[in-house]
Amino acid sequence: MEQKGNADGWQVPLVGKALSQLPVPGLRAKRGPSDENQPPAEQKRARRLPVPTRRVAASIATSCSKASAAAAVPRTQRAGRRTSLRPELTIPAASVAAAPALAVGNDGKKRAAWDLKGQLSDMRTKVSSYKDKVQRLDGENQQLKRQLQEQVVQNRELSSQVSILSSVLHTCQEQAQQRLHEVMELSDLKQQLEEQVTSYSRTIGQLEGTKQDLSSLLETREVKLKLAEEGLAQRECENKELRGQVAAQLQVMTQQEERLHHLEMERRRLHNLVQELKGNIRVFCRVRPLLAWEKERQKGLEHLHFPLQDNKALVLSKVEESHVGRDRKGDVKYDFSFDRVFSPACSQEEVFEEIALLVQSALDGYHVCIFAYGQTGSGKTYTMEGPDDMGPETMGMIPRAVRQVFQGARELEPKGWQYHFTANFLEIYNESLRDLLVGRPERGAELEIKRVSQSSEELHVPNLRYVPVDSEDEVLKLLQTAKANRSVAKTALNDRSSRSHSLFQLRMEGWNRSRDLHSVSVLSLVDLAGSERLDKSFSKGERLRETQAINTSLSTLGLVIMALSNKEPHIPYRNSKLTYLLQNSLGGNSKMLMFVNISPLEDNLSESLNSLRFASKVNECVIGTAQANRK
Repeated sequence: MEQKGNADGWQVPLVGKALSQLPVPGLRAKRGPSDENQPPAEQKRARRLPVPTRRVAASIATSCSKASAAAAVPRTQRAGRRTSLRPELTIPAASVAAAPALAVGNDGKKRAAWDLKGQLSDMRTKVSSYKDKVQRLDGENQQLKRQLQEQVVQNRELSSQVSILSSVLHTCQEQAQQRLHEVMELSDLKQQLEEQVTSYSRTIGQLEGTKQDLSSLLETREVKLKLAEEGLAQRECENKELRGQVAAQLQVMTQQEERLHHLEMERRRLHNLVQELKGNIRVFCRVRPLLAWEKERQKGLEHLHFPLQDNKALVLSKVEESHVGRDRKGDVKYDFSFDRVFSPACSQEEVFEEIALLVQSALDGYHVCIFAYGQTGSGKTYTMEGPDDMGPETMGMIPRAVRQVFQGARELEPKGWQYHFTANFLEIYNESLRDLLVGRPERGAELEIKRVSQSSEELHVPNLRYVPVDSEDEVLKLLQTAKANRSVAKTALNDRSSRSHSLFQLRMEGWNRSRDLHSVSVLSLVDLAGSERLDKSFSKGERLRETQAINTSLSTLGLVIMALSNKEPHIPYRNSKLTYLLQNSLGGNSKMLMFVNISPLEDNLSESLNSLRFASKVNECVIGTAQANRK
């Protein structure tokens, strides 16, 4: 037998050709011809529905019962219980009532119990109608959700407006209290003003009583005023006379200032004339005293003689012995004469008094160069800088010259002069320039000497530290820094020998704006390295190269001075860094002073003679008349 499945998934037996006459289970008996159009009679025993049909009926009944229960609960209670906004399925009561009548067709007629397919079709129709209702209710539920969200937003806006209005209300209440307080204050003020008005009224009455007295007093004052006006006119006449006298005095003061200026210029001219008469190249000789340990080796200074009547002469004596025996041939004397000779007893202050006028020339606008020359250990550094523990009495020429320059600048301020000072300090070591104001780790490339411009003869050193200074103390700090950075070493002739030429320069630029005057000058103070004889110094290696460089530069200095004295067309300034850097301070518009320092030891007599002979040649030089660098 073949079976055909229906849409609900359960099997309906199909009757084919009967193979036998036996009854088939599940099939009803055929009706008679007379009963075909009548419904089958109800059997006494209820026939059970097939399993699929029972399941469908049970599910539909369950759905109908849930829908009826949901419809029976009020909407407000259901909204209180739900936590989400999902709409519930609401089934009309008519549908619920009609749910048990599964055998009723769409046309209102009751289906036969055997018409299962028709009943199933009716149930499908009802389910589809229920689905449409559910979709419609979902749409209504979504619309209610949107309305609820809009109400929530509106509630939030209303809450914010309520908070704002509350704050505004609070502010208004505070303002109202403040206004009330102000009204009370105004009431008090009104009462006070009323009391003042009453008082003023009484005062006005009193003033009206004194008005007549004032009128009489006013008349008296008018008379006095007329007398004062007459006295004022007389005083104006006297003031005119006084103004005339003041104008005359101002004219006299102007004439005195003019005269003072001419006197200052005349003083500079005469001062320069005196310096020129003394010589634009001057040589001072200084003999240092014996040190404590030297006094044990040598008793006195028998080989040095300082004539009492002449402070410009120095005599050296040397004992000559016979070549064949030990007989003395007699003393050989060497006479020298310089611009000034300082014995070992002379102090630093006495030495500076002789060069103070030369330092004043630098402030007047002349290039001035002062340098110390001599063998190592002869006291050059002590003369120029002073000892390490420098005091007021032991200050060297450099700090004393700086003090005089700043003091002179302050004295010239009332005369209309203003000065600007710039200092630098360098050393020349093995013919190379080193900045002493910069520590050794900070030093860069080697310094070179350059001209300021093609049209100027002024020289400068690029990358050298030029420090603007305004006081003596600032310069003294720079001197301490330079002393710590200078190259020194121990040799056979000196435990602390300067192995380089140190050069301190102070550039002075002055203005007298009322007279339209401008001056520029440079004060150069040089501590030359000590000359040494190789056979006595026993220099080797680095010390030998240093000694050779020192002696070469000193020889070049002598050649330059001789060439200037002989007025040769070519001056060998460039043969040495020392002479090239001092080019503007050695010749032309400059003044030069040389200290030749002598050791008091008899063992150094030959070196002292060489130094004195060189100094004598320098003292004989004449380089011409210097001119001030003023515009």
